[in-house]
Amino acid sequence: MIKKFNDILSDLKAGTYAPIYILCGEEAYYTDRVYEFIAANALDEMAREFDQQVLYGRDLPGADIAPVISAVRGYAMMGGRKVVIVREAQAIKKWDALDAYLNNMMPQNVLVICYNGKPDKRQNVWKHVMDHPQVVWLQSDKLRDFEVEKWIATYIADIKKEHPELTIDPRVVPVLADHIGTDLSAIVGAINKLIDGRPEGVNTIDAALVERNIGISKDYNIMELQAALIRGDIVKANRITQYFASSKDHPMIREMAPLYTFFSNLLMYHYMPSKAQAVVAKELGINPYFVKDYEMAARRYPAGKTFLIVGYLREFDARLKGINNPSAKDADLWKELIFKITH
Repeated sequence: MIKKFNDILSDLKAGTYAPIYILCGEEAYYTDRVYEFIAANALDEMAREFDQQVLYGRDLPGADIAPVISAVRGYAMMGGRKVVIVREAQAIKKWDALDAYLNNMMPQNVLVICYNGKPDKRQNVWKHVMDHPQVVWLQSDKLRDFEVEKWIATYIADIKKEHPELTIDPRVVPVLADHIGTDLSAIVGAINKLIDGRPEGVNTIDAALVERNIGISKDYNIMELQAALIRGDIVKANRITQYFASSKDHPMIREMAPLYTFFSNLLMYHYMPSKAQAVVAKELGINPYFVKDYEMAARRYPAGKTFLIVGYLREFDARLKGINNPSAKDADLWKELIFKITH
């Protein structure tokens, strides 16, 4: 039975455990949180010593799940449930014993299978597993680049429920998304570092705090480049892109992605029948704080020019991938792109 992460965690916190958990996918953040919760809470400290077992797929003889099933069929020494956890289950090749176990489970015991990647759902065993009402299946996929900002904003909103005193500058969100990428564990680690690293009495997480605790420059980041382009500040835009070109942490192909999103949204903004802040924020899926950027950019870049800019960004994305660009360096490409955008 496929379930969402929040529903699974809610059940676990309520003390409701399923006989089998399949935790799979390419994004380890959610699967690790479920595995770690079960490992820490399914048994008390004394019972864990006797009735919790962690096995690794790579260590199983013949890459066969059978020893795991034998372990989970056993009775708990402390008289309660037994917990068997399999890490790196993608190394297992033989799953017949799991298929058989589905028909004769030990309902009081808990089997957790952590599978890095996606099982081949065409195989009968996985079809049976996914359809079984007593099996919880969590597939955690990597976020796409354009989904990261929304994820960070949601995560921060959840944190604010526990720390209502916190104020977070909305401009921090896209900077974190741009700098860290789609690794949720790294994003969460960075946000927690910002919160824990605040000086006493400081409740605002702003660009200066980000620079001090994470090392992301408050003056040389994608939001500052975007702001410079909105204002038409060619000198600052070129200064920032030259900084990008000199740093291995700012590959051009990554830094252009937020610009493409912004100017694509700006093109949509031009043709919106209503420019009311709430309407624009909803239609573009952005924080209302940023609507003013689109208002200002629309005055500098009319619809026709915006259409050309979106085309330039596509062109340079192709050139960075080797199409019609045999040797140009990032610094030269940035200079050419900024010129085309601003003239």
